[in-house]
Amino acid sequence: MICSAPAPKLIKQMSIILDIQGLSTVFESKNGPVKAVDDVSITLFRGEQFGLVGESGSGKSATCRSIIQLIPSPPGKIVSGSILFEGHDLLKMSRREIRAFRGAEISMIFQDPMTSLNPVMSIGYQVAESLREHKKISRRNAREEALRLLRLVGVYDPEKRFSDYPHNFSGGMRQRVLIAMALALKPKILLADEPTTALDVTIQDQILKLIASLQKEFDISVILVSHDLGVIAQTCHRIAVMYAGQIVEVGHTIPVFNKPLHPYTQALMQSIPQGVRRTHTISAIKGAPPYLAKPPEGCRFHPRCSYVQDACRNSTYALREIENGHFTACINEGFIQR
Repeated sequence: MICSAPAPKLIKQMSIILDIQGLSTVFESKNGPVKAVDDVSITLFRGEQFGLVGESGSGKSATCRSIIQLIPSPPGKIVSGSILFEGHDLLKMSRREIRAFRGAEISMIFQDPMTSLNPVMSIGYQVAESLREHKKISRRNAREEALRLLRLVGVYDPEKRFSDYPHNFSGGMRQRVLIAMALALKPKILLADEPTTALDVTIQDQILKLIASLQKEFDISVILVSHDLGVIAQTCHRIAVMYAGQIVEVGHTIPVFNKPLHPYTQALMQSIPQGVRRTHTISAIKGAPPYLAKPPEGCRFHPRCSYVQDACRNSTYALREIENGHFTACINEGFIQR
Protein backbone atom coordinates (compact mmCIF):
# COMPACT_ATOMS: atom_id res chain seq x y z
CA MET A 1 0.00 0.00 0.00
CA ILE A 2 1.39 3.41 -0.99
CA CYS A 3 0.96 6.35 1.35
CA SER A 4 -0.94 9.51 0.52
CA ALA A 5 2.17 11.66 0.21
CA PRO A 6 1.82 15.45 0.15
CA ALA A 7 1.77 16.99 -3.32
CA PRO A 8 5.18 18.22 -4.56
CA LYS A 9 4.08 21.86 -4.27
CA LEU A 10 3.20 21.35 -0.60
CA ILE A 11 6.61 19.83 0.16
CA LYS A 12 8.38 22.71 -1.58
CA GLN A 13 6.48 25.23 0.55
CA MET A 14 7.80 23.63 3.74
CA SER A 15 10.87 25.14 5.35
CA ILE A 16 14.13 23.18 5.36
CA ILE A 17 15.17 21.94 8.80
CA LEU A 18 18.15 19.76 7.80
CA ASP A 19 20.36 20.22 4.75
CA ILE A 20 23.11 17.65 4.17
CA GLN A 21 25.52 18.37 1.32
CA GLY A 22 28.40 16.23 0.06
CA LEU A 23 28.66 14.09 3.21
CA SER A 24 31.40 11.45 3.09
CA THR A 25 32.32 9.07 5.91
CA VAL A 26 35.31 6.73 5.69
CA PHE A 27 36.30 3.67 7.75
CA GLU A 28 39.94 2.60 7.71
CA SER A 29 40.58 -1.07 6.93
CA LYS A 30 43.60 -3.25 6.21
CA ASN A 31 42.73 -3.00 2.51
CA GLY A 32 42.46 0.78 2.52
CA PRO A 33 39.76 3.33 3.30
CA VAL A 34 36.14 2.19 2.93
CA LYS A 35 33.75 5.00 1.93
CA ALA A 36 30.59 3.91 3.72
CA VAL A 37 28.95 7.26 2.91
CA ASP A 38 30.09 8.81 -0.37
CA ASP A 39 29.06 12.36 -1.33
CA VAL A 40 25.53 12.06 0.10
CA SER A 41 23.16 15.04 -0.07
CA ILE A 42 19.73 15.04 1.62
CA THR A 43 17.27 17.85 2.28
CA LEU A 44 14.72 17.29 5.06
CA PHE A 45 11.69 19.57 5.38
CA ARG A 46 10.06 20.56 8.64
CA GLY A 47 7.30 18.09 9.54
CA GLU A 48 8.30 15.64 6.81
CA GLN A 49 8.75 11.87 7.08
CA PHE A 50 11.64 10.93 4.78
CA GLY A 51 12.57 7.35 3.90
CA LEU A 52 16.08 6.00 3.34
CA VAL A 53 16.12 2.56 1.68
CA GLY A 54 18.61 0.10 0.28
CA GLU A 55 20.24 -3.28 0.89
CA SER A 56 22.14 -4.02 4.08
CA GLY A 57 25.53 -2.30 3.94
CA SER A 58 24.39 0.43 1.56
CA GLY A 59 25.26 3.20 4.05
CA LYS A 60 21.85 4.03 5.55
CA SER A 61 22.78 3.63 9.22
CA ALA A 62 26.21 5.18 8.68
CA THR A 63 24.51 8.26 7.22
CA CYS A 64 22.25 8.65 10.27
CA ARG A 65 25.12 8.11 12.70
CA SER A 66 27.18 10.67 10.80
CA ILE A 67 24.43 13.27 11.26
CA ILE A 68 24.78 13.14 15.05
CA GLN A 69 28.47 12.20 14.92
CA LEU A 70 28.18 8.75 16.48
CA ILE A 71 30.73 7.24 14.10
CA PRO A 72 33.31 5.28 16.15
CA SER A 73 36.71 6.91 15.75
CA PRO A 74 38.96 5.10 15.03
CA PRO A 75 38.30 3.53 12.54
CA GLY A 76 35.58 5.89 11.24
CA LYS A 77 35.88 9.53 10.25
CA ILE A 78 33.71 12.13 8.51
CA VAL A 79 36.04 13.47 5.82
CA SER A 80 33.93 16.02 3.94
CA GLY A 81 30.58 17.73 3.60
CA SER A 82 28.28 19.88 5.66
CA ILE A 83 25.24 19.13 7.85
CA LEU A 84 23.19 22.29 8.36
CA PHE A 85 20.55 22.14 11.08
CA GLU A 86 18.49 25.35 11.03
CA GLY A 87 21.51 27.05 9.45
CA HIS A 88 24.15 25.74 11.90
CA ASP A 89 26.80 23.31 10.63
CA LEU A 90 26.88 20.34 13.01
CA LEU A 91 30.29 19.27 11.72
CA LYS A 92 31.82 22.46 13.11
CA MET A 93 30.54 21.84 16.64
CA SER A 94 32.89 20.78 19.43
CA ARG A 95 32.43 17.41 21.16
CA ARG A 96 30.83 19.14 24.11
CA GLU A 97 28.41 21.05 21.89
CA ILE A 98 27.36 18.01 19.86
CA ARG A 99 26.84 15.97 23.03
CA ALA A 100 24.42 18.59 24.34
CA PHE A 101 22.79 18.72 20.91
CA ARG A 102 22.08 14.97 20.67
CA GLY A 103 18.70 14.08 22.04
CA ALA A 104 17.73 17.71 22.56
CA GLU A 105 17.49 18.68 18.87
CA ILE A 106 18.09 15.46 16.92
CA SER A 107 17.41 12.07 18.51
CA MET A 108 17.84 8.53 17.25
CA ILE A 109 16.00 5.23 17.66
CA PHE A 110 18.57 2.50 17.20
CA GLN A 111 18.10 -0.73 15.30
CA ASP A 112 18.18 -3.37 18.03
CA PRO A 113 16.43 -2.41 21.29
CA MET A 114 18.01 -5.28 23.23
CA THR A 115 21.56 -4.12 22.54
CA SER A 116 20.67 -0.41 22.70
CA LEU A 117 19.31 -0.62 26.25
CA ASN A 118 21.62 -1.17 29.21
CA PRO A 119 20.78 -4.66 30.59
CA VAL A 120 21.80 -3.79 34.19
CA MET A 121 19.78 -0.58 34.50
CA SER A 122 16.03 -0.38 34.95
CA ILE A 123 13.84 0.92 32.14
CA GLY A 124 12.66 3.86 34.21
CA TYR A 125 16.19 4.91 35.12
CA GLN A 126 17.26 4.88 31.46
CA VAL A 127 14.32 7.03 30.33
CA ALA A 128 14.83 9.49 33.21
CA GLU A 129 18.63 9.66 32.81
CA SER A 130 18.66 12.01 29.81
CA LEU A 131 16.08 14.26 31.48
CA ARG A 132 18.28 14.68 34.53
CA GLU A 133 21.42 15.13 32.43
CA HIS A 134 20.05 17.74 30.02
CA LYS A 135 17.30 19.47 31.98
CA LYS A 136 18.97 19.32 35.40
CA ILE A 137 15.67 18.46 37.10
CA SER A 138 15.14 16.59 40.36
CA ARG A 139 14.95 12.81 40.55
CA ARG A 140 11.25 13.03 41.44
CA ASN A 141 10.38 15.28 38.50
CA ALA A 142 12.43 13.13 36.13
CA ARG A 143 10.51 10.06 37.32
CA GLU A 144 7.14 11.75 36.73
CA GLU A 145 8.16 12.84 33.24
CA ALA A 146 9.52 9.36 32.45
CA LEU A 147 6.22 7.81 33.54
CA ARG A 148 4.33 10.25 31.31
CA LEU A 149 6.53 9.31 28.34
CA LEU A 150 6.07 5.58 28.95
CA ARG A 151 2.29 6.07 29.02
CA LEU A 152 2.51 8.12 25.85
CA VAL A 153 4.22 5.32 23.91
CA GLY A 154 1.82 2.68 25.19
CA VAL A 155 3.75 0.91 27.96
CA TYR A 156 1.05 -0.70 30.11
CA ASP A 157 1.06 0.14 33.83
CA PRO A 158 4.33 2.17 33.76
CA GLU A 159 4.34 2.63 37.57
CA LYS A 160 4.86 -1.12 37.94
CA ARG A 161 7.17 -1.50 34.95
CA PHE A 162 9.36 1.47 35.87
CA SER A 163 11.77 -0.71 37.89
CA ASP A 164 11.81 -3.60 35.43
CA TYR A 165 14.87 -4.40 33.31
CA PRO A 166 15.06 -4.77 29.51
CA HIS A 167 14.90 -8.58 29.64
CA ASN A 168 11.49 -8.29 31.33
CA PHE A 169 10.05 -6.62 28.22
CA SER A 170 9.05 -8.04 24.84
CA GLY A 171 10.76 -6.80 21.68
CA GLY A 172 7.86 -4.49 20.84
CA MET A 173 7.79 -3.01 24.35
CA ARG A 174 11.56 -2.49 24.33
CA GLN A 175 11.15 -0.58 21.07
CA ARG A 176 8.48 1.59 22.72
CA VAL A 177 10.91 2.33 25.54
CA LEU A 178 13.54 3.44 22.99
CA ILE A 179 10.96 5.73 21.39
CA ALA A 180 10.17 7.22 24.82
CA MET A 181 13.89 7.85 25.37
CA ALA A 182 14.22 9.44 21.93
CA LEU A 183 11.28 11.79 22.62
CA ALA A 184 12.28 12.68 26.18
CA LEU A 185 13.85 16.04 25.27
CA LYS A 186 11.29 16.90 22.57
CA PRO A 187 13.69 16.86 19.60
CA LYS A 188 12.89 18.48 16.27
CA ILE A 189 14.25 15.56 14.22
CA LEU A 190 13.94 11.83 14.86
CA LEU A 191 16.29 9.37 13.14
CA ALA A 192 14.58 5.96 13.17
CA ASP A 193 17.10 3.28 12.18
CA GLU A 194 15.21 0.10 11.25
CA PRO A 195 12.77 0.55 14.19
CA THR A 196 10.72 -2.54 13.22
CA THR A 197 13.55 -5.03 12.67
CA ALA A 198 12.87 -8.50 14.16
CA LEU A 199 9.31 -7.58 15.16
CA ASP A 200 6.30 -9.55 13.95
CA VAL A 201 3.93 -7.91 11.48
CA THR A 202 1.32 -6.90 14.07
CA ILE A 203 3.83 -5.24 16.40
CA GLN A 204 5.59 -3.67 13.41
CA ASP A 205 2.34 -2.01 12.37
CA GLN A 206 1.77 -0.73 15.92
CA ILE A 207 5.26 0.80 16.09
CA LEU A 208 4.90 2.50 12.71
CA LYS A 209 1.51 3.94 13.67
CA LEU A 210 2.96 5.12 16.98
CA ILE A 211 5.86 6.93 15.26
CA ALA A 212 3.45 8.51 12.75
CA SER A 213 1.07 9.72 15.47
CA LEU A 214 3.88 11.12 17.61
CA GLN A 215 5.40 12.81 14.55
CA LYS A 216 2.13 14.66 13.96
CA GLU A 217 1.52 15.42 17.63
CA PHE A 218 4.96 16.91 18.25
CA ASP A 219 5.56 18.21 14.69
CA ILE A 220 8.76 16.19 14.41
CA SER A 221 10.67 15.64 11.17
CA VAL A 222 11.58 11.97 10.69
CA ILE A 223 14.21 10.11 8.70
CA LEU A 224 13.08 6.49 8.59
CA VAL A 225 15.74 3.94 7.63
CA SER A 226 14.56 0.59 6.31
CA HIS A 227 15.27 -2.15 3.78
CA ASP A 228 11.52 -2.89 3.77
CA LEU A 229 9.91 -0.98 0.91
CA GLY A 230 6.45 -1.79 2.24
CA VAL A 231 7.23 0.07 5.47
CA ILE A 232 8.55 3.08 3.55
CA ALA A 233 5.55 3.11 1.19
CA GLN A 234 3.07 3.28 4.07
CA THR A 235 4.74 6.07 6.00
CA CYS A 236 7.03 8.39 4.02
CA HIS A 237 6.41 11.53 1.96
CA ARG A 238 9.69 11.25 0.02
CA ILE A 239 12.36 8.58 -0.28
CA ALA A 240 16.02 8.27 -1.17
CA VAL A 241 17.46 4.99 -2.47
CA MET A 242 21.04 4.19 -1.42
CA TYR A 243 23.45 1.79 -3.09
CA ALA A 244 27.10 1.20 -2.16
CA GLY A 245 27.32 4.36 -0.06
CA GLN A 246 25.70 6.64 -2.64
CA ILE A 247 22.19 7.94 -3.27
CA VAL A 248 21.00 6.75 -6.69
CA GLU A 249 17.41 8.04 -6.66
CA VAL A 250 15.35 10.61 -4.73
CA GLY A 251 11.72 11.57 -5.14
CA HIS A 252 8.19 11.69 -3.80
CA THR A 253 7.05 8.24 -2.74
CA ILE A 254 4.24 7.61 -5.23
CA PRO A 255 6.22 8.58 -8.39
CA VAL A 256 9.25 6.56 -7.26
CA PHE A 257 7.12 3.46 -6.62
CA ASN A 258 5.06 3.88 -9.79
CA LYS A 259 7.97 4.63 -12.10
CA PRO A 260 11.46 4.10 -10.65
CA LEU A 261 14.11 6.00 -12.63
CA HIS A 262 17.10 3.89 -11.60
CA PRO A 263 17.55 0.17 -12.43
CA TYR A 264 18.53 -0.55 -8.81
CA THR A 265 15.26 0.91 -7.51
CA GLN A 266 13.35 -1.11 -10.11
CA ALA A 267 15.23 -4.26 -9.05
CA LEU A 268 14.30 -3.64 -5.41
CA MET A 269 10.63 -3.29 -6.41
CA GLN A 270 10.76 -6.55 -8.39
CA SER A 271 12.14 -8.41 -5.38
CA ILE A 272 8.97 -7.72 -3.35
CA PRO A 273 6.44 -10.58 -3.17
CA GLN A 274 3.20 -9.59 -4.95
CA GLY A 275 0.44 -11.19 -2.91
CA VAL A 276 0.01 -14.97 -2.95
CA ARG A 277 -0.33 -15.62 -6.68
CA ARG A 278 1.59 -18.73 -7.69
CA THR A 279 2.27 -17.23 -11.11
CA HIS A 280 4.30 -14.38 -9.67
CA THR A 281 8.06 -14.89 -9.69
CA ILE A 282 10.25 -12.92 -7.31
CA SER A 283 13.26 -11.52 -9.19
CA ALA A 284 16.46 -11.56 -7.17
CA ILE A 285 19.16 -8.98 -7.91
CA LYS A 286 22.05 -10.88 -9.45
CA GLY A 287 25.55 -10.61 -8.01
CA ALA A 288 26.50 -8.89 -4.77
CA PRO A 289 27.13 -5.30 -3.63
CA PRO A 290 30.68 -4.08 -4.35
CA TYR A 291 33.50 -4.02 -1.84
CA LEU A 292 33.70 -0.33 -0.94
CA ALA A 293 37.47 -0.31 -0.44
CA LYS A 294 37.72 -0.95 -4.19
CA PRO A 295 34.39 0.00 -5.80
CA PRO A 296 33.92 -0.38 -9.57
CA GLU A 297 34.51 2.59 -11.87
CA GLY A 298 31.51 4.55 -13.14
CA CYS A 299 28.09 3.56 -11.84
CA ARG A 300 28.60 1.21 -8.92
CA PHE A 301 25.52 -0.80 -9.86
CA HIS A 302 26.64 -1.54 -13.42
CA PRO A 303 28.10 -5.05 -12.70
CA ARG A 304 24.60 -6.13 -11.57
CA CYS A 305 22.50 -4.03 -13.96
CA SER A 306 20.35 -5.51 -16.73
CA TYR A 307 20.41 -2.19 -18.63
CA VAL A 308 24.17 -1.56 -18.51
CA GLN A 309 25.82 0.36 -21.37
CA ASP A 310 29.48 1.09 -22.07
CA ALA A 311 29.07 4.63 -20.72
CA CYS A 312 27.85 3.24 -17.37
CA ARG A 313 31.27 1.71 -16.78
CA ASN A 314 33.06 5.04 -17.20
CA SER A 315 30.69 7.88 -16.31
CA THR A 316 30.98 9.58 -12.95
CA TYR A 317 28.11 9.45 -10.47
CA ALA A 318 25.75 12.45 -10.38
CA LEU A 319 22.09 12.96 -9.46
CA ARG A 320 19.98 14.92 -11.95
CA GLU A 321 16.34 15.98 -11.88
CA ILE A 322 14.20 14.25 -14.50
CA GLU A 323 10.73 15.22 -13.33
CA ASN A 324 9.29 17.48 -10.62
CA GLY A 325 11.43 16.63 -7.56
CA HIS A 326 12.40 13.22 -8.98
CA PHE A 327 16.17 12.72 -9.27
CA THR A 328 18.19 9.79 -10.60
CA ALA A 329 21.86 8.92 -11.06
CA CYS A 330 21.14 6.70 -14.07
CA ILE A 331 22.51 7.92 -17.43
CA ASN A 332 20.66 5.37 -19.57
CA GLU A 333 18.09 7.54 -21.37
CA GLY A 334 16.40 4.45 -22.81
CA PHE A 335 15.64 3.16 -19.30
CA ILE A 336 14.54 6.57 -18.02
CA GLN A 337 12.21 7.28 -20.96
CA ARG A 338 10.75 3.77 -21.11
